[in-house]
Amino acid sequence: MPQRNVVSWTALMCGYLQNGDAKTSLSLFSKMGRSTVKPNEFTLSTCLKASGILGIAESGMQIHGVCAKSDFDWVPVVGNSIIDMYSKCGKVGDAERVFNTMAVRNVISWNAMIVGYTNGRSGEEALNLFRKMQEKGEVPDGYTYSSTLKACSCVGSVGKGMQIHAALIRQRFPYLAQSAVAGALVDLYVKSGRITEARRVFDRTEKKSVTSWSSLILGYAQEDNLPEAMHLFKQLRESRYKLDGFVLSSLIGVFADFSLLEQGKQMHAYTIKVPCGLSETSVANSVLDMYMKCGLTDQAEALFREMAARNVVSWTVMITGYGKHGIGNKAIQLFKEMQENGVEPDSVTYLAVLSACSHSGLINEGQRYFSSLCDNSHSKPQIEHYACMVDLLGRGGRLKEAKDFIEKMPMKPNMGIWQTLLSGCRMHGDVEMGKEVGDIVLSLDGNNPANYVMMSNIYADAGYWNECEKLRDTVKRKGLRKEAGRSWVEIDKEIHVFYNGDGMHPLIEKIHQVLKEMEKRVKEEIGYVHNVNFALHDVEEESKVESLRVHSEKLAIGLVLLRRGLKGERMIRIFKNLRVCGDCHTFIKGLSKVLKTVFVVRDANRFHRFENGLCSCRDYW
Repeated sequence: MPQRNVVSWTALMCGYLQNGDAKTSLSLFSKMGRSTVKPNEFTLSTCLKASGILGIAESGMQIHGVCAKSDFDWVPVVGNSIIDMYSKCGKVGDAERVFNTMAVRNVISWNAMIVGYTNGRSGEEALNLFRKMQEKGEVPDGYTYSSTLKACSCVGSVGKGMQIHAALIRQRFPYLAQSAVAGALVDLYVKSGRITEARRVFDRTEKKSVTSWSSLILGYAQEDNLPEAMHLFKQLRESRYKLDGFVLSSLIGVFADFSLLEQGKQMHAYTIKVPCGLSETSVANSVLDMYMKCGLTDQAEALFREMAARNVVSWTVMITGYGKHGIGNKAIQLFKEMQENGVEPDSVTYLAVLSACSHSGLINEGQRYFSSLCDNSHSKPQIEHYACMVDLLGRGGRLKEAKDFIEKMPMKPNMGIWQTLLSGCRMHGDVEMGKEVGDIVLSLDGNNPANYVMMSNIYADAGYWNECEKLRDTVKRKGLRKEAGRSWVEIDKEIHVFYNGDGMHPLIEKIHQVLKEMEKRVKEEIGYVHNVNFALHDVEEESKVESLRVHSEKLAIGLVLLRRGLKGERMIRIFKNLRVCGDCHTFIKGLSKVLKTVFVVRDANRFHRFENGLCSCRDYW
């Protein structure tokens, strides 16, 4: 162009910004500054938006200075953009100062500040501002309501969210026609555990967003209603909605947490086909995590090596996965490789490598990494790292050293630290220390049934049935109920869930028959004997054996053997929400040898790969 004016420059900056190129938009502003053309309010607003998108506070502050010198900071569109820029750059205090000095505010000004507080995790401030906004006579719009509902989610205030919902209905605000407002309501109800209310809003929403779909799917998954979650996901896949990277990562996370391998593989294939899929590091990290949690370490490693770009999360996911699988040496090797590649490990990465050392009994290596963390200038040990060290020493039988370590901690040990030591006492049968630590744990939380279960197990292993009985009486008197043990298995893309003592499955009689046959074979061929310490002590011996047979992981295995036959499967994957018990562990080891089948069992602590009568945990879990 032979001649350029402010409109020409601003139009080109807006074009780059709208096409996702904020960096070029800002560089154009710099070139414009070297010309004779002066910016107007729209030029400055555009550049402030670009700075906010890039999160570059320094350039945003420089532009703010230009605004102040040219008196454009009093113009509402510029003032609103300054607030938005500071909020997006994490400088909420600066945004607040600008907001408070504005001579003229409109609904966009209030919205920008409410969003700033919400994104800055200051939900209460956002809710207070929403109230003040209405007191000043400003009428909220859809963006105000969606932002304020997010603030309610942020602070866990479902009550205030319901009040806003009621106000929307009372004012006849068309919230069901506005996907952002309806989606925020769905998300609020899901996060507060009100899945029925969330579904009611979702079903009535005229224009659903992909965010509301994913929120509801995650909600059903968190409620353990996998069939409904999968049904909704199928509907979403068949709809016209395009999944973005954030939604893809969230949904793959559901499949990872529940170890739904076939669904996870389908999602992996889907991420290869779409633009916002595997090319985004966050999505690739989710696929890595899914394969690790489904027990496919080789597939995870292959994908990891193929990734065009890796971040600290990518390395941490792999180290965590190897640790859970008991492949501590590989986790350590990857940690070293990460540092050699110039990637600085964060506190989560250190937690992952310490956990890997713990699961593999690598005490010296774990102590070395903990010392390295203590000397690190970027990260310092948190309570979780100390818990890992207690676990490392406790699993290794160095219980006194673990207790001394706790007593010398620079911070007050929480209940989790003492629970970790109590678990070590149970593992090594130290009743005396177990009683001492158990008293501390129960004094910190006497209403957690898990604490009584751990103490009861220590006494049961030692044959102290009177003490067991006293604990059981206390649990009954307090009306405490421990989390029910459940296991699940995926067969032909269908999920089968079993609870301990489950008698609801239509094939339950045949499952019991298969398990009895397997118990007989394992007993005859390798001398398996039920460990009745894991059954109730005040029942007959035969009933004890029966109670062990109905443990959820055994029922899941029985169904696979029944459905696929004894020779049809070379690897069987079972998943359990709690720690696998000692009797089931012994039984599955024997079964792997008798059937010449690999069993991969993921429990609450780690992965167990049973093969040829041995387990990858080396009976160390």
